Amino acid sequence: MDPQDALLTILGLGAITLLSRAFFLLPRHELPMPPLVRRALKYAPLAALVAIIVPEVVLTRGALIGTWADARLLGAVAAAGWFAWQRGILGTIAVGMLVFLPLRIGLGW
Repeated sequence: MDPQDALLTILGLGAITLLSRAFFLLPRHELPMPPLVRRALKYAPLAALVAIIVPEVVLTRGALIGTWADARLLGAVAAAGWFAWQRGILGTIAVGMLVFLPLRIGLGW
């Protein structure tokens, strides 16, 4: 690919990205949404987070983990337990990492 084609591709992708991300900011008034869609959008951040975290916890090189002796699994269980008890995000992260790091670094899991 010559430099002109590369520049044209980069500018085109930049324009498409800008337009798609600014789509909801361009109208002068709020776009009408059915109540069902509005309610479903409340769960989108949680669904995205779960879609990122769960494969990292339960998969190794694309296959399910084969043992309970895995630092990621125990850290996730501890973090979920803390969240169920306290409902705090910072504590959830701290407890998960406090369980995960000693198992990973200390025991080599």
